[in-house]
Amino acid sequence: MDRSRRDFCTVLGTTALLSSAAGALAAGRGAQAPATEAAVPAGQRLKVRLLLNSAVSGPHAFFCLAHERGYFAAAGLDVEFAAGDGAASVVPRIAQEGFDGGYGDLCALIKLAGLRPDGCPVAVHVAFNQTPLTIGVRKDGPIRTPKDLEGKVIGGHPIDAAIEAFPAYAATAGVDESRVSILRSTTSMATLAEDVLDGHADGVFGFVHTIIAALAGKGIDGRAGLRFLEYRDVVPDLYGNALMLAPAFIERHPQAARALVAAVNRGIVETLADPEAALEATERMAPKFARHVDGPRLMGTLQVEMAHPEARRIGIGDIDDGRLARSIALLARSCRLPHTPRPEQVFTRAFLPPLAQRARPLASHARDADSRLERSLA
Repeated sequence: MDRSRRDFCTVLGTTALLSSAAGALAAGRGAQAPATEAAVPAGQRLKVRLLLNSAVSGPHAFFCLAHERGYFAAAGLDVEFAAGDGAASVVPRIAQEGFDGGYGDLCALIKLAGLRPDGCPVAVHVAFNQTPLTIGVRKDGPIRTPKDLEGKVIGGHPIDAAIEAFPAYAATAGVDESRVSILRSTTSMATLAEDVLDGHADGVFGFVHTIIAALAGKGIDGRAGLRFLEYRDVVPDLYGNALMLAPAFIERHPQAARALVAAVNRGIVETLADPEAALEATERMAPKFARHVDGPRLMGTLQVEMAHPEARRIGIGDIDDGRLARSIALLARSCRLPHTPRPEQVFTRAFLPPLAQRARPLASHARDADSRLERSLA
């Protein structure tokens, strides 16, 4: 296995900026809904540059809803989103390219903090309280358990969150990591997944709903042809995507950091309450929006990645200290990190809204919302 490609100091890809103003996009798709509260005049807002894990799509609906309803502007923020190239690559690019923050994988953040702690971003809101990382394999193929991965070839993007966390998965599942060949490719996720279906590769690393969505975009039912070895079934302590900020931004603008997290939290609360409205807001911001793809991706995010039972107790955005400590220890050991990060180097809850105001997964409500969404997609 080529471990040199795991070095976070080298990141591939280019950045396409998507302004949170999004006026031109909205004009092309219909008028935006009016903000629900008075916005701070544009010239007085603090610009905040955030790097997303991909182009704007269904799983980012809560960002879009918060923007459209004016929550960033009312907080005095001019949020500018940049389209990233994966949840893992977000983490080092924040410092390398001068972003104020980003939306990326917490496991990748732990690894970077163990490799290069200086200037490492800090998570201020953990949106995914369950990891979406997976390995997709043929449903009718020979891989049925993690141990079956030995001797196989698994494809993935050059810096993929599932590849970065694979040592932790392998160590916990009793897999000899050295016997798994990882084929890194810059080709599309749809092509990587099709290679698995066609028998040209044994599996593909990625996010469950990203793989399914990539195939859906080509008219292929991923769940019909693939089985998913989900990391959360083997390493349930791992978290997923988080809003993270550069240390310099936190130091200079602590009130802005608090306001940003509050606006994101409000976006999640209202997305859970009305995913249809959130999808409509996303459509007005996402140039490549596809309802039959982005709708299921959003619902998967709300009902899986944001639905760990602990969130009913502490709210979406916070973490369990024990889980985080165990995740750090596992990744430090399995990835052979030169340093074991301290929890406060990885996450701070200092900017979270009060417990009573935090978003929480509501299973019965989510089922009702899912039914409404399915009817609208029919």
